Formats: sequence, structure tokens, C-alpha cells
Amino acid sequence: MSTSSPSPLLALRGIGKSFLGLRVLYGVDLDVWPGEVHAVVGENGAGKSTLMKVVSGVYSPDEGAVEFAGARRTFHGPRDAQRAGIGIVHQEFNLLPERTVAENVYLGHEPVRRGLVDRVAMLRRTAALLASIGEEALPADAFVRQIGVAQQQVVEIVKALALDARLLIMDEPTAALAGHEVEQLYALVRRLQERGIGVLYVSHRLKEVFDLSGRITVLKDGRRVTTLPTADTTPERLVRHMVGRELSSYYPDRAGPGEVGPARIAVHNGGNRKLRGVDLRLRAGEVLGVGGLQGSGRSALARALFGAAPFTTGEVTLDGAPVRLRSPRAAMRAGIAYVTEDRKGEGIVAGQPVLDNALLASRAVLPAWTGRRARTTRVRDLLAAVDVRAAGEDQEIRFLSGGNQQKVVLARWLALGPKVLLFDEPTRGIDVGAKSAIHDLVRRLARDGAAVLMISSELPELLGMSDRIVVMRDGRIAGELPAGATEEDVLALALGTAREAA
Repeated sequence: MSTSSPSPLLALRGIGKSFLGLRVLYGVDLDVWPGEVHAVVGENGAGKSTLMKVVSGVYSPDEGAVEFAGARRTFHGPRDAQRAGIGIVHQEFNLLPERTVAENVYLGHEPVRRGLVDRVAMLRRTAALLASIGEEALPADAFVRQIGVAQQQVVEIVKALALDARLLIMDEPTAALAGHEVEQLYALVRRLQERGIGVLYVSHRLKEVFDLSGRITVLKDGRRVTTLPTADTTPERLVRHMVGRELSSYYPDRAGPGEVGPARIAVHNGGNRKLRGVDLRLRAGEVLGVGGLQGSGRSALARALFGAAPFTTGEVTLDGAPVRLRSPRAAMRAGIAYVTEDRKGEGIVAGQPVLDNALLASRAVLPAWTGRRARTTRVRDLLAAVDVRAAGEDQEIRFLSGGNQQKVVLARWLALGPKVLLFDEPTRGIDVGAKSAIHDLVRRLARDGAAVLMISSELPELLGMSDRIVVMRDGRIAGELPAGATEEDVLALALGTAREAA
């Protein structure tokens, strides 16, 4: 936080907002000082997104005032906010892959010379902006489709800086990043601070909040619960403010003695284009965690077990019998379920109702005339059992929160009574309350005899949920760790700095 500035960069005073008579924000106060990282946390539905849209000009407040750079502001749209110096980096990037970095940065406000786009000036300015935040290695003339996710995020940030942003809103900025890329983001945020740029940082990941922010504001049910100096609070205290319970309740007890059964699915020397030499045993009653860096083969392992990108070498057995999983349909009929990491792109049909989304797996496996009424009743019961909160089963799933969308996906697979469940980043982009509910459900499924494989980039989640952990590196299993392993143990195997274990 700046000590030299006489007033905050952003000041929200008594912000209220309603939609169709439904109150979403109640008199919210918040301020951000130059060079400050101010985190905003809360469960899904707490009002975070609505408040950020007020700041960025998407919505006008019904009550209260927005003050920016010492003046009261009325934004009539996002362009007004951008012109004032407010930029936003969304969780899902808004880039054109077939254009260069520079073309994306200056899209809509390209430098012009003699009536034509001045590409030389555009490249020069983009390179200067990249250099100003320590990203000289990213070529301004590279096509966006050729660069990685972390570099695409840099492009989004530079887009805002090209419009002279003094306040940057970052919405779940690490949702698509691997562990080592998160550290790069940390360094970038700190460089922005050094330039006096204020950052509103919205995240469900408490570690990031504590690593980066100077203050934290907690929202709950559209109200500001409290604003705390980060140094004066703890994750446990923060969770109590958000959801009213202790952090210790996040992770259910691991499998006890006698709860883990024989191998439900096993792979011997499995390989394909992305995997090689995979030996794996997944037992009934256990949660097997899979760690590793992005691109290490974690998702490729789940897709191979589900038949989406099947093993082309080696042997797979299910309950001791050889099985050929050459397609997702074959895997589903064998009792294998797969919750993909890409919920929006692969997990849901956004424009379809909740019930139709929940019935997708049953319709794919069972003939249309077989037990239609019974399976619909079962799916409805499962939607209630996993506590999906929606206006009704006919509501389009795109209007649900991320946590509720994920619960619909879970209900879809539970309707098949699977023996093996493959979870790839099951709590990505989900608030702390919904995470806890999904953790409990995963553990309950294991206790009921299912074999669960869970991939997670969040090391606390991986360590808290797993009975065993295998770590992937370069398409192979680098080693296996027991319950009680540390973050350092996982990273040592993922980075290749530890001797590989059997």
C-alpha cells in the first residue's frame, strides 16, 4: 500500500445492486491504494463478480458511489472504465489466436500513420510494454496460438497497460496455470506494484491470497463482512468469515485400516503418444492422487484410462480381468467415469437444462427405450443428494455457479454406479464451501467401494485428499508417495530433483 498517496486510487462507498428485484450487493465499501494488492474472497454467490463488474463499468450501481483517482465516476460501459485507467484480466482469456501479441495488445486502438496501421510502431510499443514488466523474452510478433497459457496471461495484462491502466482487476488469474507458472505470475504482480499499479485480486486459492495481498476483503451474501490486513489474519480465520466453519473440516479423514480393497483397475507398461512405461494400481476404497506439472502426463493418464486417448501398448485389467478400453463408451460400459478438467468445454452443454446435462451419460450408454422414467427419477434424486442449487431442473446450466455445475456433472456419472472415478481438477474455479462438499463426496464414494483417481494442481488439496500420491513427469510415473508426504516431496519428483521411487 502506498504511504505517499493522500487518497486511495479506488474508493467504493455504499455500493448496492439489484437485478429484477433480487438484491445482490448491500452497501459495500472497499478501497485500493496505489501499489496495493487487495484481495477479495468469498463463496460463489457472495457478490464478488458483480462488484468487479461495477468497478469495471459493466454494471452501474443502484446505490453508492465509485471514486477513482480522486474523482467521482459514472461509467456508462467498460470502455469508460478503460479510458479512466481500469483494466480487467478475466479467468478466460479474450485473445485472437491467429493474430500476433502486438495485434492483440492494440486491438481496437492501433497506432496509425498516414491512414494505415503503423505495424512498426505497434511492435515497438508492445516490446517496450513487455520490457517494462520484465517480460522481454516474449516476442511482440509471435502469434498467440504459438505461446503458452502463462504468456497469454501476460498479453492480457499488457493489453490493459497499453490503455494506461492504473488499477488492474485479476479474476482467478491462476485457474489455468501450472505450479511453476504461478510463481511467474507472482513476480509479475510484484513488478506491477513497483510501478504503483493497484491490483484487485479475486481468487478462491487462499495460498495466493496470503502470498500476494496486503489486505483482504471478505464478501458474504452480497455484504462486506470485514477487511483485514493479511499479516493479521490466518486461513482458518478467513474461512470462518467466509463460510462459518473451520478450515480443518475441508479434508475428510483418509481411508483407515481395512478400508482399501484389491486393485480395481491396473495398468502394466502402458503407453501411447504421450505416456510410456506406466505401471499403476488403483484400489477399491482409496483416493489415489496424481501430481505433476502441467504437461507432465497427468491428464493424458486419465484420458487413457477413459479410452479418450487409449493406451496403445501394455495391458489394462479391471477387477483382475483384461479389458480393452478403446473408446469412452467402452470405458463407461466397463464402469469408469471421467470428470474432465475443462468443465466449460467438455463437461457441460452450456445452453441445455440442468436435467438434460445430468442425463447425458445415461443416454449415451443405455438404449433410449430402456428404463427412461426410472433413470430420470434416479438422476433427479442424485441432483438433490449432491445439493445442486438451481432455480429448477429446466434452468440452463450456464447460469449456475461453477460449484453447482460440477455437482451436476458428478450426478451424471453417479447415475451409472461407476466402479472407477477419474477426477481431473475437480475443484478448479470453485469456492471454498463447494470444494468442501465435493471433497466429502469424493471420500464417501471411496468408502462405498469405488476406486478414485484425483488429479490436482493444488498441493494442499492433493496432500489433504490422497491415500497415496503418484507424481507424473515427462509422460512417466516419476515416483509414488505415501499419505503424509509434503509439498516439497511432490515438487522434488515433479521437477526431477529427487531420486525416482518405485
